Amino acid sequence: MIPRFRHILIPLDFTEKNIAALNIAFDLAVVNHAVTTLLHVVEEIQGEQDAEAQQFYDGLRNRADSELETLSQRFDEAGLIVERKVRIGKRLTEIVVHSDEHNVDLIVMSSHVPDLTNPIETWNTLSYQVSVLCSCPVLLVK
Repeated sequence: MIPRFRHILIPLDFTEKNIAALNIAFDLAVVNHAVTTLLHVVEEIQGEQDAEAQQFYDGLRNRADSELETLSQRFDEAGLIVERKVRIGKRLTEIVVHSDEHNVDLIVMSSHVPDLTNPIETWNTLSYQVSVLCSCPVLLVK
């Protein structure tokens, strides 16, 4: 059987809801022998960046690198190729650009149970926007 998904992207914000997406992505990566990228985007504050702001972002990047390293261990232990990426910018833009630039076959990300009484709020979520704008399949895990 030829693996369908060769490169899986998992956007993470380090909240508890990410665990289910990580578990499903891990299973898919094992079955498909896929390269997996764990991606965290630090939301950039608009405006001029001075040395103090750069130091602030460096601290956030280092913390994210450490968290991604911890989360990637199970992929390493399973003999899978796992990449850890931290990008600074707008979350939606960075996820879409990263998936296009790196030929991602599948994005697995956490989402929420939609509120059917207020669907407009559901459409304004990051996970929904990623699912619409990315050119590859997106698996939303609730």
